[in-house]
Amino acid sequence: MQTKKLSMKDSNHITDDLNALLSVLPGDVQNAIETIDRRDELLEVILDLGRVPTARYTDGEIVLRETEVSRAEIDYVVERVGEFDADNRAGIARTLHRIAAIRNRAGDVVGLTCRVGRAVYGTISIIQDIIESGQSTLMLGRPGVGKTTMLREAARVLAETKRVIVVDTSNEIGGDGDIPHPAVGRARRMQVEMPSLQHEVMIEAVENHNPEVIIIDEIGRELEALAARTIAERGVQLIATAHGNTLDNLFLNPTLSDLVGGIESVTLSDEEARRRGTQKTILERRAPPTFDVLIELQDRQRLLIHHNVAESVDTMLRGKPLQAELRYRDAEGDVQSENRAPRATEGALDPKRVISPAPKSREAVETVRIYPYGVARNRLERAAQRMQVPVYISDKLGQSQVMVTTKAFYRKRPRIIVDAERRGLPIYVLRANTVAQMETCLSDLFELGDEQVDPLDQAMHEAEDAIRQVQAGIPEVELAPQNAYTRRLQHEMARDADLTSRSQGKEPHRRVTIFQE
Repeated sequence: MQTKKLSMKDSNHITDDLNALLSVLPGDVQNAIETIDRRDELLEVILDLGRVPTARYTDGEIVLRETEVSRAEIDYVVERVGEFDADNRAGIARTLHRIAAIRNRAGDVVGLTCRVGRAVYGTISIIQDIIESGQSTLMLGRPGVGKTTMLREAARVLAETKRVIVVDTSNEIGGDGDIPHPAVGRARRMQVEMPSLQHEVMIEAVENHNPEVIIIDEIGRELEALAARTIAERGVQLIATAHGNTLDNLFLNPTLSDLVGGIESVTLSDEEARRRGTQKTILERRAPPTFDVLIELQDRQRLLIHHNVAESVDTMLRGKPLQAELRYRDAEGDVQSENRAPRATEGALDPKRVISPAPKSREAVETVRIYPYGVARNRLERAAQRMQVPVYISDKLGQSQVMVTTKAFYRKRPRIIVDAERRGLPIYVLRANTVAQMETCLSDLFELGDEQVDPLDQAMHEAEDAIRQVQAGIPEVELAPQNAYTRRLQHEMARDADLTSRSQGKEPHRRVTIFQE
């Protein structure tokens, strides 16, 4: 691995209009924030009815006073901000701040999250060569990592030489009010009446305003993915973000997988299968990707870049080592570049890799050759590492000892599963494509017994994995039935991740479902 230094310096300039946000807060809350004197590190202020007000900083949360927030204080803030839209978000005109409301069943506001919006000039310099190349670019990353900030700066930079339209669904890019924030430069902004109409505004922007570039924040619905493909096919450059952290997250999201070309099961002829050296039923990319480049934002100063999305997808599906460019800023502010495999998928699709060596206490255990079909291999790797069992991923059914698939694939009875049954190959059917289900499978496969699998620990792993899937864009994930105590812990995990959960079914089959409202 070779590191090279790129000629880009960190020249970020930050503006936050923080006084405008503080001015709408109750007086003693303003004073407390001013006394703490950490304006540059302030992320958001939380005001919940009947609870003490708190401020969230980059390193934690601080209580602003000991008395609880009253109804009058909630109403005081609501009256001083813009009108709340369909997704319960409001703003302050000519700023980037966002105020999100929590309502009770009667529709009254009972909680407010006042997030500080900052324009960071210069943040796009680390990928400015990509943005200015004319290639359509998709950014992924966890909430708060800086995706919207980069979109805003990309709009400003590109608008200096091109016709740029920003489709601003929640007014997070251009700020609240009819006049966009100066941070988007000369880019024009189209607001969206309600989130469900974002795809219509995307198409309207192309048909009515002759843009060369369209910038979109958070593609999350199937209609938006289809609109993005339509725009790209018309020769317009797209710069967008989507739900998910890594490229393989999009594989697992049926709604958004079309952004990277989609995946379908293909049956090869006997001759073609022999020529390729694969089984007859394989997974292949269905269409050209909507986006040319995909960028995974690991943190604000560290990005993983897939310069050719089509090539990366094909490489992953064929089980070959995947290479991408890692860019990051060093201590001097210079941008460094390395070629390396992504952390989330490194070796995950390599069929000739032993996932986990046998632990010292079980040296006599033989490696089991598993043929996964419709199973996320990176999760199987994680499960094997947690269980400390030696597993070998095989890409040929005839050289495997076990097939692992999911209930959804098994019910469809594809030819590869029928072929496995004819060969007498054991088939383990998972209820869901989760790490917890795979751990149960490996426990049975290696006959570890109950002492190796703690039911509570397994249930927590399953909830953790479900949370990752929902954060990546899966609408909802249903967990295995658990007792009341375990369900309560799973609900708490979902709540801590800012997700919603519900229990359903009757005992002893009552279970938790995790989803995002």
